[in-house]
Amino acid sequence: MIGILLEKYEENNVEINESDPIEVLKYLMSEHNLTQNDLSEIGSQGVVSEILNKKRELNLRQIIILSQKFNVSPEVFIMVKKKIA
Repeated sequence: MIGILLEKYEENNVEINESDPIEVLKYLMSEHNLTQNDLSEIGSQGVVSEILNKKRELNLRQIIILSQKFNVSPEVFIMVKKKIA
């Protein structure tokens, strides 16, 4: 019963805010002491720079590579707004 009540409360009152995939990437880079040069597997220095400066979005291939590199769900690199279900 408590589980059902908690689920209903979360459905109505708890919202997961949008996360900015680039800010997540910058955070993960900082936590792992990485620079743009350490992300050569997702593109050239120019491509990485454009991504980090939000001039270019991550594509599916890059998202998969980053999720494997940082051992996180690909969802962290996709901007989504949803409620806890």
